[in-house]
Amino acid sequence: MGKIAFVFPGQGAQAVGMGKDAYEQFEDARSVFDRADAVLGFPLTKLVFEGPEEELRLTANTQPALLAASVALLEVYKKQGVKPDFVAGHSLGEYSALVAAGVLDFEDAVRLVRARGQFMEQAVPAGQGGMAAVLGAEREPLEALCRDVSSAVGLVELANVNCPGQIVVSGSAEGVAAVVERGKEAGAKRVIPLEVSGPFHSSLMQPAADRLAGELAKAEFRNTSVPVVANVTAQPVTSGEEIRGLLVKQVVSPVLWEDTVRRLLAEGVDTFVEIGSGTVLAGLIRKVEKSAKVISMNTAAAALETAVE
Repeated sequence: MGKIAFVFPGQGAQAVGMGKDAYEQFEDARSVFDRADAVLGFPLTKLVFEGPEEELRLTANTQPALLAASVALLEVYKKQGVKPDFVAGHSLGEYSALVAAGVLDFEDAVRLVRARGQFMEQAVPAGQGGMAAVLGAEREPLEALCRDVSSAVGLVELANVNCPGQIVVSGSAEGVAAVVERGKEAGAKRVIPLEVSGPFHSSLMQPAADRLAGELAKAEFRNTSVPVVANVTAQPVTSGEEIRGLLVKQVVSPVLWEDTVRRLLAEGVDTFVEIGSGTVLAGLIRKVEKSAKVISMNTAAAALETAVE
């Protein structure tokens, strides 16, 4: 029998209406959204279920919204009695994974991700930073191009190593523009600028990391019930204190998602259960390993009816 990993999506997976069927049908799921509204002091649930989409897309709203939708669907899925051997999440999704592993209470997690979103939005003035998806390039030549551009034009770094042939870079507007222009030098087929509000997962986010460290220090971090494979190291972690430190680093470090998936495969995971909005992670996991079994639990019906063999 292979092992099971629960994985949780990050920013970009959000959709108006996510988690609504879970909210309407299950007390446990409703409680998650209600607690989010109470902690945040504004009707997040209404924004998630009704939009407008532009407002849901604001980082400070997207982060608690995705966390609430993921944890609500997790509550429904728990009714099946399936226990993971590992958990992981993509960037913001790491917080959902930490709730699943018992490291953070949901209330603390939702407060933290709201603050994280606000700090990330405020770290770099609008228009001064950006991100771009680089398709078809290998990691090493792209890193070399980023070093070259950083010294000549402006800072740009790897931000998300998602799967073979899909890496996101992040940094100063000038640096990112230069990579868009010169991507072919690193073997890229295409480089697509992303519509984001800042240079996430780059060292320009250091002011956000410093502020988040202060908030993380106030929250209780327990040791994990199952290992969490961390974005920053792509290694399993069980110590709550270690995770607290890694979450600070995560803001300024690349999300090593491809490495995380490979680590989970190496640990004997053969079934990935994606819990939350969309199917983004399913697509990335299959690009890392075609034979991996990925089940997307993105509705209450899927969470209740989809069997994990």
